[in-house]
Amino acid sequence: MTPAARVQAAIDLLDLIIASARDDGAAADTLIARYFRERRYAGSKDRRAVRDVVYRAVRAYGDPPSSGRAAMVGLARADAALAALFDGSAHAPTPLGEAERGPDGSRLPGWTAETFAELVDEAEQETLLDRAPLHVRRNPLRASDADILARWPDARPIEATTYGYALPAGTDVPDDGMAEVQDAGSQLIAQACHATPGLTVLDLCAGAGGKTLALAADMVKDGALAGRLVAADAVRDRLARLTPRAERAGYGGQIEPLLLDSGREEAALKPLVGQCDLVLIDAPCSGSGTWRRNPEARWRLTPARLDRVVALQARLLRLALPLVKPGGRLVYAVCSLIDREGRDQIQQIVRTDTLWQLVHSAGSEQAPGRSWGEGTLLTPAHDGTDGFFFAVLEKPC
Repeated sequence: MTPAARVQAAIDLLDLIIASARDDGAAADTLIARYFRERRYAGSKDRRAVRDVVYRAVRAYGDPPSSGRAAMVGLARADAALAALFDGSAHAPTPLGEAERGPDGSRLPGWTAETFAELVDEAEQETLLDRAPLHVRRNPLRASDADILARWPDARPIEATTYGYALPAGTDVPDDGMAEVQDAGSQLIAQACHATPGLTVLDLCAGAGGKTLALAADMVKDGALAGRLVAADAVRDRLARLTPRAERAGYGGQIEPLLLDSGREEAALKPLVGQCDLVLIDAPCSGSGTWRRNPEARWRLTPARLDRVVALQARLLRLALPLVKPGGRLVYAVCSLIDREGRDQIQQIVRTDTLWQLVHSAGSEQAPGRSWGEGTLLTPAHDGTDGFFFAVLEKPC
């Protein structure tokens, strides 16, 4: 492909991504992979170059552009080398019109401006769209610190995490159980749970089990998981991915998967009422704290979608409270920096359920983050992590 043809390919892909975001269709990565499967003539350099410029455009606009061409025109107006590729040659975009301009607006969705204005300053808002680092969590059952450094000599330990390492971008991480790709923020939340051997622990929104495996690492005694660790989720395909991951990590048969019936979760969870030393709710959310990893998600988030996830989060919290035994803990987390999903949810709990005590942990070298309402806030600029809110509540004996 010529450089100009790559630009036209990026325009075509952006048209697909914009439409898919509007219609809640396939993700950008899926669309890009499908596009190149149908165009075998594109080599690896072509694919990489097109992908890079596509995501450059996606990161540039908080609201979906009107078209792929509009998105690329916006970039070209600030990049003479890119503008020169609008030359009208074979497979290239037609020349830029004098009146053509790119989309206006910030890198955040326009309707969220007031939401983020209170939470983080403009400089921090920009970091929400920076390229994310590569973090891994060492699996103590499969590898020592020396093993990690032998495999990745450039690995750098992440302060305040027990098993975390930062790796150079693009480093290959084999799927062999030695280490799991996991942002440092997720690792810090798992550590805030204080899971220990012998406890009964429920990961209520386990998904594919990233935080479940982090909890398992803290429950190991004599080379095996000690206690009871239940991983629950309402999405069968997502939960099914935990089993092979647990096998590779050395926890085969030791973690209990629990498939929930969405909207009827109480029946499956009834045996756990009053039995859990720890319940973790890593709740479904807007994902606004992970936009640097998935910038296209900004184009999918709407006020109506936010209303739906906020309602779901409140229901999950109410579902979880009775499961915790006296003296036990509930940890609530969202990978979001929108107060309605984090701080406001916990404030509602402490106002209506006065028995619960808050456990604050932010603000020290050992516990990064900032106190935010009744919980802790992690942001890319302040902590080098994805954006998270989490809170730890304890039920008195």
